[in-house]
Amino acid sequence: MRIYSPSETKRVGIVAGWGEYPIRVAKALKDIREPVVVAAIKGHADASLAELADEMRWFGVCKLGAMQRFFRHQNVDRVVLAGKLFKDRILFHGLGWLQHVPDLECMRTMMRPWFSRNSSMADDSLLGAVVESFERQGMRVMPGTDYATDLLAEEGLLTHASPSRAIRADIEFGWNIAKDMGGLDIGQSISVKDRTVLAVEAVEGTDACIERTGQLCPRGNWTLIKVAKPQQDMRFDLPTIGPQTIERMIAAGGKAIAIEAGMTILVDRDRTLRLANRHGICIISLISTKRSLSER
Repeated sequence: MRIYSPSETKRVGIVAGWGEYPIRVAKALKDIREPVVVAAIKGHADASLAELADEMRWFGVCKLGAMQRFFRHQNVDRVVLAGKLFKDRILFHGLGWLQHVPDLECMRTMMRPWFSRNSSMADDSLLGAVVESFERQGMRVMPGTDYATDLLAEEGLLTHASPSRAIRADIEFGWNIAKDMGGLDIGQSISVKDRTVLAVEAVEGTDACIERTGQLCPRGNWTLIKVAKPQQDMRFDLPTIGPQTIERMIAAGGKAIAIEAGMTILVDRDRTLRLANRHGICIISLISTKRSLSER
């Protein structure tokens, strides 16, 4: 591994989790001829990132200090947190995050939300602590969408199928409820049918929420509503949909997805919309105009 001197060009580092998002950010950086340094999370990141990275190394999910040392040696001054971490597996299986043998910096970072006055392992608390850790090391954490600008869904109907009157009523009913769930840092998605909430996403993630909805509502024709949190930090945990979301919706009998325009990542856009069109699933992207409970 080459160690760069401070006088050399600063670089962008990607902490890469699961999914297409880190790949899209890496490609966007290559398109503007930015050197790409990847800290790939074992068991999460896609090995194909090695083809895009100028430098790449694999790390355990709790090796935060090791990632930071790697980035410093590679002259990284900006960091993107991209991709999903399977939080339930990390925190609530076996011994929790301790079973991943955290290094000293990870221990210090996780202790902050764990032992704070309002102790919490919610996403905003954990990821906010990680952001603070990188920034204490002189590395600015950037939104991945600052580079992959085309990933955010625009406003409007994105598919051939349009929402029926019943689906529009369910979206109208469920949108503010989903916002309130996000405001409490519970999750980003709910499923609705006939103005009844079927399921709420929590630590298990959207895919499991969709699967559970299919079990609860075998009649199908329900709607998934996925929104940003009222206090959404664009640097992490943006709502995301992609081909896998559509495949899960098909299997579970879902009929429509409502997402928040300008705040939702749409990965592998062509494949996602093609798959939705083939199966008659409506995707509508809306500007949020409603307030959460905390803003009322």
